[in-house]
Amino acid sequence: MASLLDRWLDGVEEGWGIPLLLAIFVVLWTAFLALAYQNADLHPDVIEAWTIGRTLDWSGAKHPPLMGWVTHIWTLLFPVRDWSFHLLAMVNSALALWVVDLTARQFVSGDKRAIILLLLMLLPVYQFQAQRFNANSVLFAVWPLAIYCFLRSFEARSAVWAVAAGLAGALAILGKYYSAFLIVGFVFAAICHPDRRTYFTSAAPWVSAVAGMALLAPHAHWMLTSGTSPLGYALAVHGGLTAGRALTSSLFFLLALAATLALPIVVWAVMIRTRIGVYLKALRPVDSGLYLLLLIAVGAIMAPPLASLALRSSLTAVWAAPGLFLFVLVAVCSVRFAVDRGETRRLAAGILALTLVAVLLAPAHAWYRNGHPFSEGRNYYSLAAAEVMQRWRQTSPNPLRTVSGDKLAMALAFYSPDHPAFVVPFNQEYVWQMPSETALRGGWATMCLPDEETCLIWLKQIAAAAPGATSFDFVVTPRFLGEAGVPARIVALLVPPR
Repeated sequence: MASLLDRWLDGVEEGWGIPLLLAIFVVLWTAFLALAYQNADLHPDVIEAWTIGRTLDWSGAKHPPLMGWVTHIWTLLFPVRDWSFHLLAMVNSALALWVVDLTARQFVSGDKRAIILLLLMLLPVYQFQAQRFNANSVLFAVWPLAIYCFLRSFEARSAVWAVAAGLAGALAILGKYYSAFLIVGFVFAAICHPDRRTYFTSAAPWVSAVAGMALLAPHAHWMLTSGTSPLGYALAVHGGLTAGRALTSSLFFLLALAATLALPIVVWAVMIRTRIGVYLKALRPVDSGLYLLLLIAVGAIMAPPLASLALRSSLTAVWAAPGLFLFVLVAVCSVRFAVDRGETRRLAAGILALTLVAVLLAPAHAWYRNGHPFSEGRNYYSLAAAEVMQRWRQTSPNPLRTVSGDKLAMALAFYSPDHPAFVVPFNQEYVWQMPSETALRGGWATMCLPDEETCLIWLKQIAAAAPGATSFDFVVTPRFLGEAGVPARIVALLVPPR
């Protein structure tokens, strides 16, 4: 085993070591997701990303458009299946780690490049958070790309890298407005860095700003002309807190980030334990590029709590996850001595062992969820969709054209072979509205879980008003290895085409 790991570590600088690591990562964690969720369907966030991506646009009611663009391109290459989106999640994580390695190459080589990625694999970010491909996880690769481009632009100050930094930063904002704090981190780092005068007297920052605004212009035009603002949605959902609750949210945000980083930092300290004194003494003077990255990390982490206090809004640590790699990268790249190869081998073997154990135990998660269903109802999505589509075929020979509702109805659009269009039934204030006459005439359906009171009231209102509407309920029961899980009663409404 030791000789195989040594051969792999030698292959890092030969060009095949990192691609092999990322390929194994994708295969094993995709297998984990397929086994762990074999009796459950995709997370509603993933289905929402697919729904948004069915039509290419410059925005949506709840989120900027990037996650929809990615799922649209993905489904041009892969089928609309659960395994396909599990693969997308892990490919996205692997791409993120590859870009991190692209940055690490600017400072270190060989074993240290591998150590950075192995330590990052101890974070829950790139496996468990990544499996929900949504507006947060789409940034896992975009933030490292934007940071890499900004680093190159700050150091080289060339037009090419300045344009790349501006476009990558704008792309991050098109993923989630929270990425504005990454831009704040760039500005903070540039101002605080000793080379700030050289940078700001060059054309680079202004070229980046123009390039970024050019990419964001169609999105801004969409918001101004559509009457819909995802920013308004974000403030409505996360705003309105008291000063005390906003302060508490900010403190928990910082504590959660520290807790997330604790394991890789502790493991790294153990790896260099015999020379940790030398390591601490060598931190000053830190490399200019690493200092810039550290300033970006500090700025991007400290700006959100300050904004939260000013706006009296809540924060979630998951939002900052795409930038946590900076702390691990700076910690490892600051080492001025060679890390013991034996320590690196043990780290690699430990990561591989933990991953294999996770894959082997994945069916236990499926068994547990068979008796303890997900709160969002994902144990029932495909089963309910199959039942509704069977009833639809008995009602009409035409394809189902449109569905509306909440998570369950969105899942019907995904799991139905007709893939009907999903129309959001509520406005940004979550006031549920009647479907359009056009949608009802073309053929329409919805589903509600029994605890979704608002959805059930809305369903009854439509049933009373829509000609030919058929309301019915049924029970679906998930199974795992032949053992029945917790059943659920679903209420559905069909409006056949007229």
